[in-house]
Amino acid sequence: MQTIVIVGGGAGGLELATRLGDSAGKAGSARIVLVDRWPAHFWKPLLHTVASGKRDPQVTQIDYAAQACEHGFEFMRGEVLGIDRAAQCIRLGALLADDGAVLVPARLVPYDKLVLALGSVTNFYGVPGAAEHVLTLDDVPQAEVFRQRFVDGCIQASARNAASGDEQQGIDIVIVGGGATGVELAAELAHSARTLARYRVHALDPVRHVRIRIVERGSLLLPHLHPRLSKRAARHLRSLGIKVFTDTAVAHVEADAVHDTEGSRYPSTITLWAAGVEAPAVCAGFGLPVNRLRQIVVGPTLQTVGDADIYAIGDCASFVCPIKGTVPPRAQAAHQQAMFLAEALARDGQAKAPVFAYRDYGSLVSLGPLAAVGMIRGALGPRKMQVGGALARVLYALMYRKHLMALHGFVRMTAQTVADWIRDKLAPAVKLH
Repeated sequence: MQTIVIVGGGAGGLELATRLGDSAGKAGSARIVLVDRWPAHFWKPLLHTVASGKRDPQVTQIDYAAQACEHGFEFMRGEVLGIDRAAQCIRLGALLADDGAVLVPARLVPYDKLVLALGSVTNFYGVPGAAEHVLTLDDVPQAEVFRQRFVDGCIQASARNAASGDEQQGIDIVIVGGGATGVELAAELAHSARTLARYRVHALDPVRHVRIRIVERGSLLLPHLHPRLSKRAARHLRSLGIKVFTDTAVAHVEADAVHDTEGSRYPSTITLWAAGVEAPAVCAGFGLPVNRLRQIVVGPTLQTVGDADIYAIGDCASFVCPIKGTVPPRAQAAHQQAMFLAEALARDGQAKAPVFAYRDYGSLVSLGPLAAVGMIRGALGPRKMQVGGALARVLYALMYRKHLMALHGFVRMTAQTVADWIRDKLAPAVKLH
């Protein structure tokens, strides 16, 4: 029985472990092991909803241990420190309790096939002060830190206004990066500010006192979409009171301000960096070829260059199709690679290795609870259609349901959808504390 170890339980890694567990794991033809440093999975494209308070991660996240028990694979919690390619094993660091006590000592995990699905982290591009003074949305704890600081900042500004009586105090949010993460977070924060005011958590004017700015280096927001949709998104954000600054490059960041290359200063109570991603630093220490973003270079079979027993998928992998170019770091790419690799590993040399082909089905971006824009691939041919309004909003919601169906099947996904709908009707629209 061969051992297939999957490092990283993101969208691609967990879907791959689930698919292989249901087939090879339950059949006893392979031992499937999933390794992750966190105990539970949260779909990364929805981290902005945690940061805005719209979604409670404790309700939405999926426990790896439960998923493993139900789908025929094993889960090991730990952080990967390195790979011994000669001995075919990975090194896991010790698992520590909150007080520093060692729960599980450092250990080695042997493999016959290794799949690296480590995702991505924020890329600061060497901007001075960015790493020290900004918040990021790489995982649930970081999103929770942002949400708490946002709520606390609104409460503090409201209290200062009440004490001084001049009603001039407010909170300044600067979001660096006008891609999907930055745009979606800005829209949700505008909604959260209004909801918190409605519940009297703070007494600020949601537009005049909660000042949200997006600073984007390029000429348009959402550069991966059609310019018409980018301009539409910018108009919608401005209608919510959000200020959009394009063609603006950040020079350096301070604790209370962001400075651009033209000398302008943007005061900031909280700065969120959403300007780009790169592979985790550990990827550069595996002894495998990487690109300038530390992404592991893979070939058409998703095997790493120089080691046929190691694969890489998702944001930490770099695959350049000779026809369509570089596969982008998106959830749909990780999903396609996971489904491809599940079939390829199940063959295990029984047939010629297949070649991965990425299909771009488009992209959808949320603009708050009631709006979305995007481009989707049509039913006939590769041509894409621009969508907006209610249709785009429905399609955006279905992306997450598709991910749940890949993990749980149709029946459980439907039950989860009904449960989420009931919960939304009973609970406030955002977390209030």
